[in-house]
Amino acid sequence: MISEASRHCTVELQALPSRIGQVRRIVSAQLRYWQLDRLIDQAALGVTELLTNVHRHAQPDKLCTVEMELLLDRLTVSVHDHDPRIPMLGSAGPLETTGRGLALIDAVSESWGVLPKGDAGKIVWFTLPTSPTATAPVPYTVASVYGAAPVETSFAVVEAEPRECAAVRSVVTT
Repeated sequence: MISEASRHCTVELQALPSRIGQVRRIVSAQLRYWQLDRLIDQAALGVTELLTNVHRHAQPDKLCTVEMELLLDRLTVSVHDHDPRIPMLGSAGPLETTGRGLALIDAVSESWGVLPKGDAGKIVWFTLPTSPTATAPVPYTVASVYGAAPVETSFAVVEAEPRECAAVRSVVTT
């Protein structure tokens, strides 16, 4: 369902590999519609990582809801699943092939966190600034995410606060 007045988009799905690509295309199309083309790569990467986490880790099912909400100068993308376990920011070694999803979200987003919902699961979210006058993105190196030898990339990110090795940047309790 898409509500233009509030700039809100919701998609419910089973987090299966075939559906993740479809949701990535929906996110891209919605951002084009909102004339936020410059956020497509970051938002698509973030939602892909969150849905992959649901596919790989969520119990008892893979049913989830992806929401995008545009308020003022911030885009918030969130994924609600039914697993109450809080995800952990990993510290994967340079040769490991998994365990970097939240590190990637941390690298490309302005902020991110987890909202526990008790027995109803949790919501993992990230924000991206929409204003072109927001703090200019800074380049990051592959080493900052993958732990490999530094390689400069052309992909820019926005950092809201220094990196820290914590479970999440923020946890909101209700």
